[in-house]
Amino acid sequence: MRIALGIEYDGSNYCGWQRQNHVNSVQQELEKALSVVVNQPVGVICAGRTDTGVHGTGQVIHFDSPVDRGERAWTLGVNTNLPKDISVKWGHRVSDDFHARFSATARQYKYIIYNGTKRPAIFYKGLSHCYDHLDAQLMDEAAQHLVGEHDFTSYRTVHCQANSPIRTISHLNVHRHGEYVVIDIKANAFLHHMVRNIAGSLMRVGRKLETVAWIDEVLAHKNRCKAGMTAPSGGLYFVDVTYPDKFNIPQPENGPLFL
Repeated sequence: MRIALGIEYDGSNYCGWQRQNHVNSVQQELEKALSVVVNQPVGVICAGRTDTGVHGTGQVIHFDSPVDRGERAWTLGVNTNLPKDISVKWGHRVSDDFHARFSATARQYKYIIYNGTKRPAIFYKGLSHCYDHLDAQLMDEAAQHLVGEHDFTSYRTVHCQANSPIRTISHLNVHRHGEYVVIDIKANAFLHHMVRNIAGSLMRVGRKLETVAWIDEVLAHKNRCKAGMTAPSGGLYFVDVTYPDKFNIPQPENGPLFL
């Protein structure tokens, strides 16, 4: 039977989502915990792989289980065997045609910036930090140039292995909440480092080092060297995945926290 789980994790202590040799990953810890509950090795497939240090509040995975353990086992039982920085938030049986990655129609990230002259101590592992004042309104204006279907070559890493740089952003908004600036972005799919490269470029606009129109100019160049720096991984959260209604996948508040 096919089981889907909603996963939350603090990525600070992991070398990304994907299982790798000689380093710890979120996938590795989750598969170990599930194997205890199922009493045999389990492999999982996720909605979207996150990089080293990136967090997840709305990751979705699926796996095929030879036994029916019930919803309580897939949540409380698995959590008992997980490190404190990884948690199963929900879990239930799904139809065999559900696929955590290929059934997804959209994914959403949030990038959280603490914008103050003094570095933060609380939640410091879950934030990016910018000393210079950021004009969130200018950042939001610039962000609108990226909404829609575009070639995002300028905003992906040169090592990105995706076959096509074409992606469709359905919304990209920037809001200020006191000393926090939040970049909220949703698209059909993302390229490697795409969100962090967009965040780094928008921060240049927010610091008034570049104009609003510069974001569109960078897009047109189709050259990674023309964009801003890659923003640090600690401020990035994978917050939501959208699926067709027929799969009945829960969509809880996507966080993080009050943001």
